[in-house]
Amino acid sequence: MKPIAPLMIEHRLIERMIRILKIELENIKKTKKTTPVLIENAVDFIRSYADQTHHGKEEDILFRELQKKKISLEHKIIMNELIEEHVTGRKITGELVRANKLYTQGKMESLNIIIDKISFLVDFYPRHIEKEDKHFFIPIMEYFSKEEQDNMLEEGRVFDRKMIHRKYLDKILEYEKERKIPNEKSDWMDFI
Repeated sequence: MKPIAPLMIEHRLIERMIRILKIELENIKKTKKTTPVLIENAVDFIRSYADQTHHGKEEDILFRELQKKKISLEHKIIMNELIEEHVTGRKITGELVRANKLYTQGKMESLNIIIDKISFLVDFYPRHIEKEDKHFFIPIMEYFSKEEQDNMLEEGRVFDRKMIHRKYLDKILEYEKERKIPNEKSDWMDFI
């Protein structure tokens, strides 16, 4: 299996969430109201799965290794575009979080921002995924030997195995920092 296979499989699940958001968008436009819990869960999915897990493997493994190679200008341009798109996705998702919070506080004017941000995401993700699947992932595998590909695949497995631990460790660290609670430094994640 190539290291891009899990990434392409993950794209299928991301596409399913985007379809759900597209249906929610249509409902919002019809009813002039939204389901804040659905948006919260969609945001959690985008942040935890699409961004931290999926984009994390792309940026922290695949792109890192690709930057060590002498690659074509075309592939370098696409990789930089993908990195910028990840940043944009994070920004828009954060704006959706803020608008959803305002909506739950009764600020109905935030509904237009919610519509705008969801519209962006349902347009953005399919184009982003198509660029990776059809124009980037397959051709860049030629830069890597079989051994390098196997190493990246294994590193991706370890990355996934640690993901849930990273997510909740980050939450704990955030709460400790807010409450000025000293935290214990530990290398326990190295054993997962």
